[in-house]
Amino acid sequence: MKRIMTIISAAVGLFTASAQTLTLKECLDIGLENNYQIRIARTDEQVSANNDSWAGAGGMPSVDVSAGYSGNMYSRNMTDQSGGVTATRDVLDHTLSASVGASWTVFNGFKVQATRERLRELHAQGELRTRMAIEDFVADMVAAYYNLVRQTIRMSNLNYSVELSRERVRIVQERYNIGNNSKLDLKQAQVYLNADSAASLKQHESLTSAMIAVQRLMGESMFQNYDIRDSTIQLLPSRNYFSIYTDVMENNLSLIKAESDTRLAQEEMRSVNSRNYPYLRLSAGYGYSHSIYGSGGTTDRDNWGPDFGATVGINLIDGKHQTERRNARLGIVSSVLTMEDLTVNLVTQLTDLWQAYENNMQLVNLERQNLLTAQETHQIACERYLIGDLSGIEMREAQETLLDAEESLLQAEYDAKICEISLLQISGHVMEYMK
Repeated sequence: MKRIMTIISAAVGLFTASAQTLTLKECLDIGLENNYQIRIARTDEQVSANNDSWAGAGGMPSVDVSAGYSGNMYSRNMTDQSGGVTATRDVLDHTLSASVGASWTVFNGFKVQATRERLRELHAQGELRTRMAIEDFVADMVAAYYNLVRQTIRMSNLNYSVELSRERVRIVQERYNIGNNSKLDLKQAQVYLNADSAASLKQHESLTSAMIAVQRLMGESMFQNYDIRDSTIQLLPSRNYFSIYTDVMENNLSLIKAESDTRLAQEEMRSVNSRNYPYLRLSAGYGYSHSIYGSGGTTDRDNWGPDFGATVGINLIDGKHQTERRNARLGIVSSVLTMEDLTVNLVTQLTDLWQAYENNMQLVNLERQNLLTAQETHQIACERYLIGDLSGIEMREAQETLLDAEESLLQAEYDAKICEISLLQISGHVMEYMK
């Protein structure tokens, strides 16, 4: 038994030694800077921001600069008319060229404008995904933090139970020494102490796991010792169902993204329909070439000057155009149905969460009353036990009843907190935990 208590003391000491005390707000602030999922989302958002431009949509002219060299080597036979002598001559011609050219699609059936709107919408979705990542993180961190609070309170309750059992062993030992208790009572008290010590040691493992979960969300790869400032699970004031319902319809990020997806589908349809319009392309450039001839009366030649042109056309037949237009129309229908389905699911989820939240809040009130009763009962049992008017088994039952009441209240408060977090997240108000 002494060995078990030594292990527990060493483990608890290792966990709490030189620990930095953190609040929920501090955990959230650290995680917002270091959490990998948020950093990835912000990087993706920057990519969409870079693409959000007229150049990305193809609405800006392109300018090319080029230079080249070409050579032509050949052999030539020439026969003198007077003497009939044939001479062979190797000839090498050179051409050096350089040019700068610009091209611009002035009109392409509003495709550029549709693409521009699509990129703008994708940029907005990038920002939306970052917000979703942040809200998911906040919800996960609050749940993990209060799970750590729960495990810490449970650890304290079990340690208190160990102290009570140790005191009982001391009392029974003294009574046994003077002959007022049997050896069976002493062994029974020692068994209870060992059981409580084992439960406390096991709880330390759960406490460490809860701390690791918080540190993982904070973006820390190495385990560190932290204390938490909160000693209770704090519940926010209750809300009205209809106000939450209104907030869900207006602020839920998944619903906002579904609306954005519908706008993207409409821009895709607009882009496909752009092929029904003519297009106009302009081009202009300036070039220079220098040619060197290995034979003939001219040894070299320079050419330079501008070139320009305009192209007007329209696509008359495209086998894929009708299919793409039908698919784009179906894409709009699918996005609208998805948004309607999401709305129904959100209302259903809200109703379930609200019912669970109300039940858990009522359960919290009942468990608090039950805990007060259990504390009073335990106090009376201790007084009777000290004067020898209560058996060890009855005292143990009172102790277990108190521990069960504490655990039931703790579980009810945590369940209510999880429902509260979910309600705030679904209604777009989870960032209230940052205040």
